Amino acid sequence: MAGRGKIVVTGASGLVGRALVPALRDNGFEVLRLVRRTAKAQDEARWDPEAGTIDTEALHGVTGAVHLAGDNIADGRWTDSKKSKIRDSRVRGTRLIAGALAGLSPKPRVLVSASAIGYYGTRGSETLDERSASGTGFLASVCRDWEAATSPAQEAGIRVVLARVGVVLASEGGALEKMKIPFLLGVGGRIGDGTQYMSWISLPDLVSAMVFALQRDDLEGPVNCVAPTPVTNSDFSATLGRVLKRPAALPVPKFALRLAVGSEMANEMLIGGARVIPAELHAHGFEWQHPTLEPALRSAL
Repeated sequence: MAGRGKIVVTGASGLVGRALVPALRDNGFEVLRLVRRTAKAQDEARWDPEAGTIDTEALHGVTGAVHLAGDNIADGRWTDSKKSKIRDSRVRGTRLIAGALAGLSPKPRVLVSASAIGYYGTRGSETLDERSASGTGFLASVCRDWEAATSPAQEAGIRVVLARVGVVLASEGGALEKMKIPFLLGVGGRIGDGTQYMSWISLPDLVSAMVFALQRDDLEGPVNCVAPTPVTNSDFSATLGRVLKRPAALPVPKFALRLAVGSEMANEMLIGGARVIPAELHAHGFEWQHPTLEPALRSAL
């Protein structure tokens, strides 16, 4: 399966990137990783989103790109400086890579640019697909700016896929690593009343969706990268407790979360939720390895 083209990847050292790079190679792609430090290997090139610099010479010959880089939204309280870092790391980096790809000759065929289901805001039990409007709040505004920053690539005629990613379930790192700690200590339970929806995806399925998006010329625009079965936080907590063989009987009060991480972060990331479905992936024939929650958790844990 050799000769499928050369893919440049940002965020290759992150949770998704570490799984994506070997998967791309297994699928016959050559990979070029963009790194912020001095490039040390043949498959690396340097970029600096904050300074607005990128090694464009190294990009010549790439046929596609997967852009994953961005500051961790769950690492620390949302102070004004943290919020600026979250937004700037996404918007500047996306604008830089999109502009660099647009200036290449020949141009790459596709840019798969990460976004998030935070685009939809907190929406209760409303079923949301790619045609649904954006919501309100900090994360929704970040996602709108993040996605808009791909415009140089779109205007250059490059096919752009906006991968709106849900809660990623992985064996190491990510949200699940933090979620399981109270359960392992015997103090796990739902958050608040537990009615908020969690739209999730297993790491293997997310990686497969990224590869799928690169290969499908008829897939373009927003694509919800989630499993087809979103669940309430109450159901998620009960399932996680069952998989870990731990109780899930101690709910976490909303006020405690607001005190711990701040009201805005708690409301948007933990107390609020969105019931997102992957209409585009389904319509294009994508097949999930983990379409339901319990097998996905058992595989990860």
